[in-house]
Amino acid sequence: MELEKIRNLSDEELKSEQVKAAEQLFRIRFQKSLGNTEGLKKLRTLKLDIARIKTVARERELGVRAQPVAVAGAPKKSTRKKVKKD
Repeated sequence: MELEKIRNLSDEELKSEQVKAAEQLFRIRFQKSLGNTEGLKKLRTLKLDIARIKTVARERELGVRAQPVAVAGAPKKSTRKKVKKD
């Protein structure tokens, strides 16, 4: 799941997505222990998704990202003073 998609979820949706991902992770690990090697890539992506979800939840808890993310490529104003040359 993409980070922007995760950021747009509500707190309840974040919690439910985390539970779903944890359940899928458990099932894939169980299949892996039985010798089924299918879904190993999914294992890695689930771990990353869970980490992203936990990170966003913690950011909200701390109030770190209360403001929207700035748009990349937006022109910035210069803080330097222009000096006249003779």
